[in-house]
Amino acid sequence: MSLWIIDKSAMATFVANVMGDYRVVGPKAKGPQFAFDEIEDPAELRLDYNTSILPPKKYFQPQEERLMTFKRNGDSAPEAVIEAEATVIFGVHTCDLHAMRVLDQAFTQNFPDAHYLTRRRQALLIGIECLEPCDEHSFCKSMGTLTISEGYDLHLTDLGDVYAVDVGSEEGLTLLKTYSDARLATESDMQQLNRALSAKWPRFPYKLELDVDELPALMSQSYNNPIWETLAEKCLACGTCNIVCPTCFCFNVYDEVDLNLENGERSRRWDSCMLDVFARVAGGENFREQRSARLRHRFMRKGLYLVERYKHLGCVGCGRCARLCLADISPINVFNELHE
Repeated sequence: MSLWIIDKSAMATFVANVMGDYRVVGPKAKGPQFAFDEIEDPAELRLDYNTSILPPKKYFQPQEERLMTFKRNGDSAPEAVIEAEATVIFGVHTCDLHAMRVLDQAFTQNFPDAHYLTRRRQALLIGIECLEPCDEHSFCKSMGTLTISEGYDLHLTDLGDVYAVDVGSEEGLTLLKTYSDARLATESDMQQLNRALSAKWPRFPYKLELDVDELPALMSQSYNNPIWETLAEKCLACGTCNIVCPTCFCFNVYDEVDLNLENGERSRRWDSCMLDVFARVAGGENFREQRSARLRHRFMRKGLYLVERYKHLGCVGCGRCARLCLADISPINVFNELHE
């Protein structure tokens, strides 16, 4: 919509001003790592972070949340519980912005999820352009998520002493004008931005030995590939890969009833298709009992199933799953080996 400039020295004031009217969330240092958390002091915000432990999706689909309360009294209808507040999320990397597009479709199509959508509508996303790879595990360039032109309200690019601010929505423009002293970019600013974006491209290597557009066809041909049995021999089926993934959205629903059997509540929490109980149904039958079947299902969702359903790949190349996998299973290696 338009390009603005904000001095780095003025960013703390911008954040502080926004904190007066919104809950502000962003990357904070957690020892040697970073995590998205509520910002209580603008100095805590680390826009120079490499990657976060969990993706920012947790503010739209919490790890655990109440869905509704109910009473045994037949005259009382269940009451939905939707806990949401106006939130501004700073510092969302482009890969996570791409992931949000998958989640938006998953929670909107067929059966719109009021809990997710309420939080989503009350949130503003401020992205930041990655100018250096997060680490050796990231492969966003290979997945086509190294940059993005939509899906954010504001998007920052570090130009040294200033940030270039790309406006992606009217709400973002209002936020910028109301809480900051940003100025419109000049022709010189735009040239500096173009130089920064051009310089970043060669810093990111291609990790895949195939074009990302070939991935769905590759996965459809790989259902019976023996690689799944080989990987399953070392996979711990711990579910960490699902928990840290920005596009995984599966959950388990459960009810809890008070000891007096009069009142209760229904909740949901994140679930993982890598756990052996995930596909267990009534009667004890498990249609993905074998670890190899669960591992195959996970990769099929990332490379094929979500493309068929939402027209978006389920992997954005963030590298979180490989970074935290105790068995050293990496999507880069899996996709390349299938290609070979």
